[in-house]
Amino acid sequence: MRVYVPLTLPGLAEAHKAGELGPAPLRAYAVTPALREWYTSDDIEELEYAALGRAAAASLRLVAGDADAPRKRVVVAVDVADKAATAAPGLDEDTLGQVTLDGPVRLTVAAAVHVDADDAVPDVTAAADALPAAEAGDDDALFTVDGAEDHELLWFGVQEIPGLVG
Repeated sequence: MRVYVPLTLPGLAEAHKAGELGPAPLRAYAVTPALREWYTSDDIEELEYAALGRAAAASLRLVAGDADAPRKRVVVAVDVADKAATAAPGLDEDTLGQVTLDGPVRLTVAAAVHVDADDAVPDVTAAADALPAAEAGDDDALFTVDGAEDHELLWFGVQEIPGLVG
């Protein structure tokens, strides 16, 4: 199963130093039965993209919670055994597609790292600042948060992590 682990750049640096994503339990996102039901598509690539989007939104929350973190969303894609991930139940907006990994994951088995480009920083910064108001129901703030989603995350190989965090 491909899972998407939301991080910040400092979190990626810590994982790189430790050689693993963790400790357990580790929150990630994947194509779960609930995500399939919500997205109503049989196209696995579209479903994977939706799971990546959920992880990017979770990364934005992490960025918003860390004043020192660079304003870029970070998601690490890893393949794990199906039994290593437990899906959150139901169609709750906050947990849709969320899984919990029962152990740390070696960073060497990561399939890719997805990170915002430099041109996304102003929109991600605005989105992180607006997140509390958006979560409280402010439509203007929600529009600002959605602006970060207009930016596609770039794909990087695991061997490129030192350049991303250095």
